[in-house]
Amino acid sequence: MRLFKTRLAQSLVIAIRNLYFHTPSFKPMKNFILCFILLLLANFSMAQNTPLRIIMIGAHPDDCDQDGGGTAILFSKMGHAVKFVSVTNGDAGHQSIGGGMLAKRRMLEAKEAGKRFGVEYEVLDNHDGELLPSLEVRLQVIRKIREWNADIVIAPRPNDYHPDHRYTGVLVQDAAYMVAVPNVAADTPPLKKNPVFLYFQDFFQRPNPFRPDVVIDISSVYQQKIHALDAHESQVYEWLPWIGGYLDQVPKDVAQRESWLATNRAVKIIPEVRTSLEKWYGRDAASKVMHAEAFEICEYGSRPTEEDLKRLFPMLKKAP
Repeated sequence: MRLFKTRLAQSLVIAIRNLYFHTPSFKPMKNFILCFILLLLANFSMAQNTPLRIIMIGAHPDDCDQDGGGTAILFSKMGHAVKFVSVTNGDAGHQSIGGGMLAKRRMLEAKEAGKRFGVEYEVLDNHDGELLPSLEVRLQVIRKIREWNADIVIAPRPNDYHPDHRYTGVLVQDAAYMVAVPNVAADTPPLKKNPVFLYFQDFFQRPNPFRPDVVIDISSVYQQKIHALDAHESQVYEWLPWIGGYLDQVPKDVAQRESWLATNRAVKIIPEVRTSLEKWYGRDAASKVMHAEAFEICEYGSRPTEEDLKRLFPMLKKAP
């Protein structure tokens, strides 16, 4: 709809300009015509410069950071509004502390990470490890998408090793149509347009592998992403190394940790992602990309064209 309005405004400006210069009878209406053209141009400019609104939804207070943090930084640097939402409070993700104490710690970590990413960060008060795709939580998700007036919604796919991840994917899928239905969560105004929904990248093959429809080169902001992930100390330096069996590899010297984290959290660019990079950036530029984040278009919500995707991901406009 936004693209249609932009093209309509352009067409009207051209038509009125032609009438003014080539139709003598229009000359007496000079001031009116000029004012009308200026008004159209102002509206066109506002449409072009309206910031996008992106909401990334994860199960835990570090999920969006890892899967979409670089893209979020790029959006933020371009003046667009980004929000991370964690559907659970993370109160089970640690080997030695838990409950309210851990939830409070992870909330503080998320807030600090949000500052480093340049995004708004919200953590919902649902228990970690106990998430279910219930009506209650679905309504929470619907309200958050509506309140943010999202153009883009990104969440995990509903096939994942962790039940919280799976059910977050289901919850967002279940919200995809309902965000525009007035009588659902009627206390929050429905969206007038359905956002484009996408999935974060994963490496699971069943029932179907991830498809990298959009891939963003985050090489230029990768170190900032790592600096933001560093705020999640309880996870990246304690819990994940412990549950993964490599806690002894975490540097004791705090000054060395971000360098170690940059290697530990790097995501390999698989051939399918490299091919998509070539589509968006060209073969030569794609071959130089060191770090990327990939997203798959969800079948629910708006179905974007390639032109829509270039508008929704303006960092791709530099691509040929």
